[in-house]
Amino acid sequence: NRAPFDLAEAEAEIVAGYNLEYSAIIFALFFLGEYGNMALLSALWVIFFWGGWCFPILEIFLPGEYLFGFKTTLLASLFIIVRAILPRYRYDQLMYLGWKTLLPLTLGLLVFYSSILLGFDLLPIKEIPLFKY
Repeated sequence: NRAPFDLAEAEAEIVAGYNLEYSAIIFALFFLGEYGNMALLSALWVIFFWGGWCFPILEIFLPGEYLFGFKTTLLASLFIIVRAILPRYRYDQLMYLGWKTLLPLTLGLLVFYSSILLGFDLLPIKEIPLFKY
């Protein structure tokens, strides 16, 4: 539900949608939840993929909490910049992207990596025979 993948609403949906039904603090809490989700995902991304609070050179000067906050803020800013720069997709563009681009790419990569695992005999489960006959 974030740009560029949130689809544009029609005029009738804007009049009858959540912009009209939620008012004041409920509307603010709705968007606070959206940005809280963005901050949580940024923190999880930093923990899983960016080394958490560790940074080899800057650990001498800054404690780990500051480095973690800096990395999380950097990633949240990247979320906001991508949201501001990329245009929204129309329905036909999103369907084209999903069915004609991402689905064949995913299936091709699945066949490619499976053939590598089968070709080099790197399957993690050795007890189950793939081809019995």
